[in-house]
Amino acid sequence: MVQASAEPYVGGSGPVGVLFCHGFTGSPASMVPWARVVEAAGFRVSVPRLPGHGTTWQELNRTAWTDWYAAVDAAFATLSAECEQVFVFGLSMGGALALRLAEQHGSAVAGLVLVNPAIHVADPRMKVLPVLRVLPSLAGISNDIARPGVSEGAYDRTPLRALYSQTGLWADVRANLARVDQPLLVYRSAQDHVVDPSSLALLQAGVSSTDTTYVTLARSYHVATLDYEAADIFDGSIALLRRLAVTGTASGD
Repeated sequence: MVQASAEPYVGGSGPVGVLFCHGFTGSPASMVPWARVVEAAGFRVSVPRLPGHGTTWQELNRTAWTDWYAAVDAAFATLSAECEQVFVFGLSMGGALALRLAEQHGSAVAGLVLVNPAIHVADPRMKVLPVLRVLPSLAGISNDIARPGVSEGAYDRTPLRALYSQTGLWADVRANLARVDQPLLVYRSAQDHVVDPSSLALLQAGVSSTDTTYVTLARSYHVATLDYEAADIFDGSIALLRRLAVTGTASGD
């Protein structure tokens, strides 16, 4: 059964769409507040729930990165059929999924906004993950949020078979980063207890984008879309949309 807070969300109207990709073990709950603000600014929004997420960690262990990508790819196709332009926003692993959409669909992705994107983890324990994945799970990595009393509704366990599959997504994305040439806005928390700085370094070195902005968040942890500087992320993303949108409505006219 899907958790009430994890239901997918679709809203808004108009010629410019935004696809939101949530993170590993998380759910649309981490993205819907952002999506609602973008919707209120005049854009069509879609926040799909990735397979195995928002239910149980055991179910997530029965899925793979190709399933998660297929879900965002299908949502992207739907938005593309409805809109003249589609942008993709991603959090954590959702950032990797967003980058892969950009790599695969080229100019059909009008721009990217990424929050603490994950495409690599330098933790030495990852080297033994091929052995550890015979175990069902380890302690979770959820709710890395500085703001008190806020929950992203993620699992309290990390399913290891699914985590191992995620490393395959990271490798695939890293191998094709040079294909990413779309406008790029990246938010990186100075204190992130989930994704280390290696992902950002690889991203900066690998993409071909010339329209790039990198913003450091001083007060927020990993799930920055629900943290102290969420409003800064929301405002910055809307500014990017209005700058790059080809239609008068979306540009605020």
